[in-house]
This record gives sequence, structure tokens and C-alpha cells, in this order.
Amino acid sequence: MRNTALAALALFVCLHATAAAAQPATATAVPATDSCTEIPFADANAAAVTAPSAADAWGGPRGDDAATLSDRVVRYDIDVTLDPVKHTLDGQQKLTWRNRSAQPVCAVYLHLYLNAFEGSGSTFMTEQRNLNFEFRSDVPVEDGDWGYSKLRRVQQNGQPVRWSFVQPDGGPKTDRTVVRLDLPQAVAPGESTTLDIDFFNQLPRVTARTGYYDSFHLVAQWFPKIGVLELPGERGATEPRWNVHEFHMHSEFYADFGEYDVRITVPKGYTVGATGEETGTPVERDGNVTHRFVQNDVHDFAWTADKRYAKPLDGVYKGAYGPVKVRVLYHPEYESNAQPVLQATIDSLDYFSRTLGPYPYKTVTAVVPPYNADEAGGMEYPTFFTASSYKDVEPDTLTRYGLDFVTIHEFGHGYFYGILASNEFEEPMLDEGLNEYWDQRMLRERKQRIHATTPWLKKIGFAPSFAGFDTERLGAMTGNPADALGQNSWNRMSSRSYGTVYSRTATMMHDLEQRIGKEAMERAFKHYYAKWKFRHPSIADFREALIESTGQRDAIEQAFAQQVYATSKVDDSIAEFSSKEALPAPGYVEHKGKRVEVTSKALEKAIADKREAWKKQNPKAKDGEGPFPYRTTVLVRREGADVPQVLRVKFADGSSETVRWSGSKPWQRFSWTRPSKAVSAQLDPDRNINLDSSKLDDGRTLESDRSATRRWTGDIAALLQNFYALLVSL
Repeated sequence: MRNTALAALALFVCLHATAAAAQPATATAVPATDSCTEIPFADANAAAVTAPSAADAWGGPRGDDAATLSDRVVRYDIDVTLDPVKHTLDGQQKLTWRNRSAQPVCAVYLHLYLNAFEGSGSTFMTEQRNLNFEFRSDVPVEDGDWGYSKLRRVQQNGQPVRWSFVQPDGGPKTDRTVVRLDLPQAVAPGESTTLDIDFFNQLPRVTARTGYYDSFHLVAQWFPKIGVLELPGERGATEPRWNVHEFHMHSEFYADFGEYDVRITVPKGYTVGATGEETGTPVERDGNVTHRFVQNDVHDFAWTADKRYAKPLDGVYKGAYGPVKVRVLYHPEYESNAQPVLQATIDSLDYFSRTLGPYPYKTVTAVVPPYNADEAGGMEYPTFFTASSYKDVEPDTLTRYGLDFVTIHEFGHGYFYGILASNEFEEPMLDEGLNEYWDQRMLRERKQRIHATTPWLKKIGFAPSFAGFDTERLGAMTGNPADALGQNSWNRMSSRSYGTVYSRTATMMHDLEQRIGKEAMERAFKHYYAKWKFRHPSIADFREALIESTGQRDAIEQAFAQQVYATSKVDDSIAEFSSKEALPAPGYVEHKGKRVEVTSKALEKAIADKREAWKKQNPKAKDGEGPFPYRTTVLVRREGADVPQVLRVKFADGSSETVRWSGSKPWQRFSWTRPSKAVSAQLDPDRNINLDSSKLDDGRTLESDRSATRRWTGDIAALLQNFYALLVSL
């Protein structure tokens, strides 16, 4: 009876709290402004944009002569105090926002991202539970691990602001990651308003991106953050709309560029790292220290604080806009990780500055997460990112490759997520996918391969290695793709299908590069970056930038139609392959005007005699050569999308035939009659089409050939990767 009563009481309290949470958080009523028209939300299932943005979208291209790097729409002045024992934040924020639209605005929307972790009723947690989605390592949330964000006070020019929670994507009513503020005073077109906000956060235990473990704190998605008011001609919008999606499990972020002035107060003895530059001398008072960080022309701000950090490892990159200070924060147990992270960051600054455009900020801070806080790793914020951490990072091992790759990847986000600032909610391929592709190009230039071994296995001489793009295709669901690359982050068949945003995009871009040329692709990405930096491009804008700079419209539009706006399997194979002597056949023939029968017996003797005579004349002839020609036939099957294909047939005498073909016909047959026998037939001999569902059926040999063994290498790499990942985790 006692247990039943307690359960009933707990249920009553839970239901009561949920019902109360759905009500406006303040009782102050404010009359609506008659002059305002309600501005709609972006579509709940918005995804790949097909129409290019207007030429003047987001204020037009940002030239080097612009007064500011970005069109600064918002300013955040924040004071925040960390209680590292209770893992809470007390914050006061002045949020100044400019209305870019041509109509008055009477309501604005804020993200309260931390409420994704307040309980099982959030959109984030509901998707994990009901859709069987998995988040990275899928760390379980246990009692006491939850976190939340609470508005304590919101005022506009001294007047209280009424707020209520909304679900723009139709998520559960218990989701409180988006809040509507009804303003006492409308914001006129082109004018700005300032909101004074007091807020309180309970940080969660690190289970997804943000939170604490012991004294370590990674503070991300932590402050009330205004949504984006998109205008006609921007990312497919035809009227003003609020782009302010709920915090979905696989989605990340999208925000306006602005200015950040943040003062962070922590106990004395804590090391702090953050977005931007630390300005002035830290101020100590009553056992606490306040650090001030300032950064303009970014759209987010994150920070870390811990009393266990070792002395930071610092370095400098000499960039086109002046020196860039690079700092690595790490715990003593991961000292071996610090130097590789520093070097990979400096190398990334050089590569991305050369291939896209000069890094425009003065700092980069990289964090190596401590033991038991793995979920804080592998995340990106402007001028600030978290890497991975490994016990052993010897050269030419899987762990060293993993550390380098994650460092390069998270730095690379500083360009694709940070400076280009695409919408990660609706078009994640523009960030995760393009970044993954560019990272692999950097690793290729570095000649850095995946060494599928650990320090222990390396000692016994087991050290196979693989090229990065070969392993990307293995996660691309080439055999049965479920979602178009341009699909949004939450409307996905599975977590694995969401993962193809990374690998399938990188593989598609690899194949497109092979088709249009390496130099053309490099020229295209530089053009894309120069045109759209600080402007929030769409998929359509990326597509048009590729076309403008290469002139190869047909190839680019075909690739986008097949893989970005649709889901097309690529599957070419060799169905039949033969090479046989073209011998004379028995029957009647015309000879000197008479019909003469050539019998089988006579023909067999004539063939044998001719072979014997030929061998005497050609004693060093190879197998597959003789007095009679060979007829070689190759039948290829196409059970997927039309892609430009190459078939190469090699013959015993060292010669070859190469055929280029395309089209949607489900099969094609090619034949040759040549002096020597064919030994192999190979589709895609230069490995240009990694989207092909299987490379094992691309080639056939008529005799033992080691190339067949090599073809297995790509498709067994995935198994090895998973195996070694398990070893590393153990």
C-alpha cells in the first residue's frame, strides 16, 4: 500500500507540474498591438531549398571593404555566475534585436535549448524514446542528471513582458525549448529594441553536448537566444517568417550574427575558456573571479570552466588578418592529446584559410574533454570547439587518426557552421556534410590514412591502412539509401540515416569532384565562401555557386537531382564477361563458285595444324594469344541512377579498351574481336564513383588476379573500423 501511495503521489505531482508548465510563466497581461500582423513560423518540415536566394539577401555579399564582417542583427550583454557545486548558472542578459523587416513586430521568439534536458516530455527526449533514435554514444539520463532553463524576469523598457511556450513544429505540448514573448511595444521596421532578461539554469550531467561532470563544465546552448526572422528572398522565404524550430534530437542550431560581451564569474582557481577574446584583467572579489570575453560577428557563444585543467598549451598561427592565438585546454590525464590537438588546429587554420578564405577571428580555443565526459567532445561553437580524448595517441594508430580527424572536423565547422552559418535545423548537409568532405580533402593532402590498428596490435605487426574517402562510402547507405541528403535533421528514417548527412554528402561530393575536376571544385568552394560568408546560404545557393564558378550545370544539377533533392541508388555491375576464340565453324562455304561442306572432323584437324604451326613461329607467346582472334563480350547492368560510367577491358597482350557511357538503359553489351584474349573487365577503374552500392561487382577476371583482392579492401574497412572502435572504447 505504501509503495502504491507513493507512486500515485509522484504521478499527481508530475501531472500537476506538467500542466503548470504549459501556462504562461508570468501573470502580467499586456494588450496586443493593433498595428501588427502575425508573422508565421517556417514550415514544420522545411528542408532542402530549391529556389536561390535574392542577390541582396542578408544585406548582400560581404566585401572586404564592409564596415563589419556581418550584418549584426543582435547584441548580447550577459553576466553569468557559475555555482560549480550545484552546477547552476545565474544570468542577467540585455538582448538588443533589430527588426530587419518592413513591418512592425509585436512578438519575438527565444530558444531555451537546455529545456530539451528537463524531462522525458521534451521533443528531444520524445524522439529518442518513441522513434528509437540514438544520440552518438547514447549515454542514459539517470536520476539527478536533468537540466533546464528558467526565465525569471523579462522586461522591455521597464515594462514586464508576458511569455508562453510554443511548439512551432507540432511537438509535444510539454516541450519548452521555444518561448514566445509578447512585447508591450512593437518594434518598428528598421528599429531595435532591448530586452532585459534574468534567467536561471540547472546544467545537466553531460549526456548530449552540454553540461557537467565533477568539476568540469561545458556550458553550451545556455542563454535565451532569439530566433531568426527571415525575409522574402532569403532561403526560399516568400514572406517574413520566424525560423525557430524546437530542439530536435539530431538538429543543431541557426541564429543571427551579432555581438557578444559576456562576463563569466567562477570560483578562484577555475580556468575559463570561451568564444572570443578575453578582454582586460580578470576581476577578483570575495573568492570569485570574473572573466570578460568579447567577440563580434558570430552567432553563438559557449564556454568551459574547471579547476582541474592543466596549464593551457598555447600556440600561434600567422594568418592573413594577423596572428591567431590557439589555446588547448586539457586535463593532466590527457596530456598526450594536447600537442596533437594544437598541431591539427594550426594545420587546419592554414588549410581552410588557403582553400576557402582567411580565418577572420583572432582566437581559437580547443578543449580536450576529461575522462567520463566523452559526450562533451566533438562539438563546435564560434572560435571554440571540443575535440576527443584518448589514452594512447601514438602515431599511425586508429586513436591518433581519430584525435586528428575530430580536431580538424570541429575546427572546420568554424567555417561551414560558423562563418557560412547555414541552417543546421533544415539543411544539415551544408554544414556536417560539406565540412566532412572538406576535412577528408585536407587529410588527403596531408597523406594521412586511417591506420586501423592500436598500439598493442601495432606491436604484433598488424597495421592495415585505408584512405578516408573509401571509409566514408561505407557509412553512406549506398545499398539502400533512405533519405535525400537535403532532408532536414529530424524527419529521418533512423539515426543511421541521419548519419548519412556526413558520409553520403562527402561521398557524393567526392564523386562530383572526380567528374568536374579537382581544380574546378576548389574554385567553386572559394567562390561559394566569398559570396555567402556571413549570409546563411541555402542548398540552392550552394548549387548555383558551384554552377557559376564551373559552368558545368548539367553535371551539378544531375547530382543534386539524384542525391540532394531525392534518394537515388547507384548500382552498376558486370553481369557477364567472356572472351573466347573466334574459331571457324562447320557447314557449307562457297569455294571457286561451288558449295563445299566443311566437316567438323576436317575443321578440327585444320585448327590443330594451324595452332601447332603458329606455336612454332611464336615460341614466346603468352597464354591467351594464338592464330585465331578472340571475341570478348561484357554485359553491364544498371539498376540505379544514371551516372557517367567507364568500362575498361584489359587483354593478355597488355592492350586495353576503354568505353565511356551513360544513360538510364538497364543494361548494355559491349563486344570486341581482337588478336588476344581478355583477362579482366573493370567498371569505374579509377575509383571515381564511390556512391556505387557495391564495388565488389564492378570487376571480373578470367584468371587469377590480385586486383580482385584489392577490391575487397574498401568494403571490409567498415568491419575493421567498428572492431577497432570497440577495442578503443574498452
